[in-house]
Amino acid sequence: MSTIKIKQIKSRIGAPADQKRTLDALGLRKLNRVVEHEETPSILGMVAKVKHLVTIIK
Repeated sequence: MSTIKIKQIKSRIGAPADQKRTLDALGLRKLNRVVEHEETPSILGMVAKVKHLVTIIK
């Protein structure tokens, strides 16, 4: 499988608790942090849930 890089571009302050937990599950705890994950349907679903807070870097 290919990997994707995910970068947090907006603050988690004011986001609902479930979105904060999704960011934690992705490993994004600070602004502008970049993490790398396998491109699986579960990871893509988590990214879709917080798409307004993150961006995908290919």
